[in-house]
Amino acid sequence: MGAYDHGNISAIAERRKTRQIRVGPVPVGGGAPIAVQSMTITQTADEAATLGQIRALAENGADIVRLAVPDGEAASALPGIVRGSPVPLVADIHFDYRLALRALDSGIHCIRLNPGNIGNQQRVREVVKAARERAVPIRIGVNAGSLEEDIVAKHGWPTAEGMVESAERHIRVLEDEGYREIKVSLKAHDIGMTVAANRLFSRRFDYPLHLGITEAGTLLSGTIKSSAGLGILLAEGIGDTLRISLAADPVEEVKVARTLLKALGLKFGGATLTACPTCGRCSVAMIPIAERVEQRLSTLKGEVNVAVMGCEVNGPGEAAAADVGVAYGHGGVGLLFKSGKIVKRMKAEELEEALVEEAVRISSERAPK
Repeated sequence: MGAYDHGNISAIAERRKTRQIRVGPVPVGGGAPIAVQSMTITQTADEAATLGQIRALAENGADIVRLAVPDGEAASALPGIVRGSPVPLVADIHFDYRLALRALDSGIHCIRLNPGNIGNQQRVREVVKAARERAVPIRIGVNAGSLEEDIVAKHGWPTAEGMVESAERHIRVLEDEGYREIKVSLKAHDIGMTVAANRLFSRRFDYPLHLGITEAGTLLSGTIKSSAGLGILLAEGIGDTLRISLAADPVEEVKVARTLLKALGLKFGGATLTACPTCGRCSVAMIPIAERVEQRLSTLKGEVNVAVMGCEVNGPGEAAAADVGVAYGHGGVGLLFKSGKIVKRMKAEELEEALVEEAVRISSERAPK
């Protein structure tokens, strides 16, 4: 959108060809749009609180939500949560195959477990049988911090090769049962190890990959760390879903993920904001204006490019390149731009409201019906 020519050569590689699975109605892999995931931080046994958080995540752009199922109380809450959820859900299960069976009975859309950790092959067989009957995929999750002891001993330390070896071990358990509705994640807190493991896996397997830098950190540090690592992989065409793991409100994970994908041209929809970093030429309090505009437009669905600029140097050009933009000038006035043209000269204090109103209108017209 906007006035710029977007015909530049892309720095983003063609997406890796992977098998496609479905998490409920959401296609994953096989060229489908990259899905944004997050995870609830409520106690899953608290159905009302968990549903409230799922709805907040969905409203802010989550395509899939994962929730922990650590015990029977959490499993008992799943049927109601599944019925009330606006997006497909992944049940996160460790060690107890019976929780996997209960999650599948509840109508869950995907289960995350490592089949090598739930007991003998008969238990795996029971889980696979139930998953197959319901067309539910299984996500194998490999974390560098919890690799099998023999793999760590073999390599001397958690390594990218060891992570892929662990994933292959779990994959073979499912493949031995004839099951290939699989997606895989290979996560470490170390960027280099995560990138290397996902690159290596991509050369050996065609299963869809869920990306993440695990335990990335707080909102600021975790955002930077995740964007650096996942940006490398996404630019190489690797990745079919992703989660930004932050020690923060999970809604922030979704916002960061969507922003990262939009910055790379891998996801569209909603508002994309261009805002000047401000300097001594600026005559208004630009930072709070930009923050308010971003917050007010954060839940829009239809694609709209918005610019908030603070002076007469770069402001008019950037504002004109957006679907709708404002450029503040001196003397308490500024310009409102739509589709590359100046449409109104206004008082500075009126520009923000006019900008938001027009952005909402454009987004509403473009929103999926």
